[in-house]
Amino acid sequence: MESSNILVRKYAPRDLDEMIRIWNEIVAEGNAFPQEKPLDAQSGENFFGGQTYCAVAQSGGGEIVGLYILHPNNVGRCGHICNASYAVGSRHRGKGIGEMLVRDCIAQAGALGFWVLQFNAVVESNVRARKLYEKLGFVRLGTIPRGFRMKDGSFENICPYYIELN
Repeated sequence: MESSNILVRKYAPRDLDEMIRIWNEIVAEGNAFPQEKPLDAQSGENFFGGQTYCAVAQSGGGEIVGLYILHPNNVGRCGHICNASYAVGSRHRGKGIGEMLVRDCIAQAGALGFWVLQFNAVVESNVRARKLYEKLGFVRLGTIPRGFRMKDGSFENICPYYIELN
């Protein structure tokens, strides 16, 4: 499957089972998302429904192969800054789908009136994601030592990133 056969679109309720499966796959890997507990049908519906915007990457055959969530990073005086998380199913990684998701997210965030997209906790060893963010113009803010607890209990540095949208 090539990324040219992928459509990134707003999620629909019919996508939830596949979104939950992909999200839970990342959570179970224990090296990227801070969540430790998997989503079930109800918590998944609440989680994805509670975001400002969610999108899915759909293959030409109709399979959901990735997704992202977008929401404010904070409230009030910092509400113009948003945050996002991306997930691509393990069978579909390395095919440009992540880049499509990030690019769409940047466009949607700007259209929704956010000024900045910030990532609080990119795990330092997630080199593919870090290279992608830097390629797209994100700025690394530094390193937070031992900011992420890996699945095996060890601690990994995290790297905050941001990009201005407007």
